[in-house]
Amino acid sequence: MNKQQFRILYREFLFRMVDLEVLAPQGEMSKLLGQFAALLIFVSLWLSFVGAMMSAGRTNPVAGLLITWVAGHFLVATTMLAVGLFAVMSWDSTFPDRRDVLVLFPLPIGARTLLLAKIAAVATALGITVLSLNVFTGIIAPAASASAIGVVPLARSFAAYWIATFAAGVFIFCGVLTVQGLAQLLPRQKFLRISSFLQMGFFVLLLTVYFLQPPFSDIADLLRNQRVLYWVPSYWYFGLFQELAGPTLPGAGLLARRALMGLAIVVCGAAASYLLCYWRTLRQIAEQPDILPDRSGLRWLPRFGNSFQTAVGQFSIRTLLRSRQHRVILSFYLGMALGLAMFLSSGPALRQFALEKGAWHRANTSLMVASNIILCFAVLGIRVVFSLPLEIRANWIFQVASHAGADACVAACRRSLYTLALFPVWIAAAALFFWLWPRQIAAEHLALLAALGIGIAELSLYGFHKIPFTCSYLPGKLHFNMAIVYLLLFLMSVTWGAELEMRAFNEPALYAAVLVVLMAAAAVARWRTTAQAGSEEAKLRFDEAPEPAIYALDLHRDGVTPLP
Repeated sequence: MNKQQFRILYREFLFRMVDLEVLAPQGEMSKLLGQFAALLIFVSLWLSFVGAMMSAGRTNPVAGLLITWVAGHFLVATTMLAVGLFAVMSWDSTFPDRRDVLVLFPLPIGARTLLLAKIAAVATALGITVLSLNVFTGIIAPAASASAIGVVPLARSFAAYWIATFAAGVFIFCGVLTVQGLAQLLPRQKFLRISSFLQMGFFVLLLTVYFLQPPFSDIADLLRNQRVLYWVPSYWYFGLFQELAGPTLPGAGLLARRALMGLAIVVCGAAASYLLCYWRTLRQIAEQPDILPDRSGLRWLPRFGNSFQTAVGQFSIRTLLRSRQHRVILSFYLGMALGLAMFLSSGPALRQFALEKGAWHRANTSLMVASNIILCFAVLGIRVVFSLPLEIRANWIFQVASHAGADACVAACRRSLYTLALFPVWIAAAALFFWLWPRQIAAEHLALLAALGIGIAELSLYGFHKIPFTCSYLPGKLHFNMAIVYLLLFLMSVTWGAELEMRAFNEPALYAAVLVVLMAAAAVARWRTTAQAGSEEAKLRFDEAPEPAIYALDLHRDGVTPLP
């Protein structure tokens, strides 16, 4: 019976790494997990070009060795970033929650079986993440970094890469679990209140370290930053890879020892966190309530137009203030925007530019790119969280109370999206640019930024005929396998647009043409979204449904009732 209970619990815990209540009735969890796995495999295919660079570096021994080091560290750091993001996204699934306690504890299930099933499910999800991300690079990179030609060096390099990769993934995942365990020492309600801030803090920390960690472009940089590298975990496990494959990196032994020491500490911390959870936290979950309403919370909110638009706008604001899950997802998009902005702004040319006196008080493409990226990702993040329900079992209230059409719903969502994403980012950008830049240049950039934001917002609302946070999510509608391609095209477009804007500041005719094009594109996007919402086929939706495989033509004679 224990083995059967373990298998059932293991399967349920594994498929509950993502909250099932946000899915549509026809949604399949396996399809959603398949999409994430396909995205990681696609990223691995893209990263395999980095392994090809390692192979190409063999033609020049000195340059090839440096390319091997840089590419190898990049692969290890990317694996740690992916595992860290997965650990933070599955924050509530790695430990039992109230539903587990209320459903499973009255049943004749031992705590040992429950603990082992949860640990096995978490370990399986971690292994799938690492394997999917390195399915291609795990073959190409070891072959390119082998110390010599032959079966034994190749096997040693292959084993070293996978040992270091899994060790890096286990380190970052167990590190998150350790911090959760330390936070669980607090009273239950205080832990729930700070949990979301810990998640958002980890998002920002992971992306900041990944994009701003000290790189090395030559041997001199490596030796100069050697002391700093000893405190960056990604270099620890890159040093472990080098030490296991054959020591070629200076100081690889010390880095490897730090990697093993850090791994031992966080594994012990994660084990203690699970023991603490099952000895102390489970009783608190059963005996104590969750977060109680705060009487000193936000009570007054502005109006957004008519009664329906005001209701949708205020409901959206209160949902973001109260829902930890939606705030974490939104922080992921904002953290990604900040990380990309920092990554694009950390080049050698920019560092030389920053050393100049008063350089930031002149117009520069780095701040332009950063503001454009943050604005677009803020709009995209709010639009994504609009699609995820807060409490799917309560949407019958909106179905009964709402008699508005799709056009009224789009108008209400537009005002909510502008209020939550477009206006705050634009106002923050206005304060920054009017403080740093001359007023004329700042005003010109803000005009272009507003036109760009309106166009992106209108494009994101096309076909969104829902009340925010009330419609179930259907896996399979998003093409995750094209996410990297879209992201690269977006970054290329934003960079090119910033360079064009810099030229337009000195050419009034060019600036006027760019502004007119952006305003016209925003107007066309708004007209297209409004017209599509006002069509006869547009209806307000509360549940996502897949496209039917067979369409009924309803061909029957008049007066004859068709068969059911």
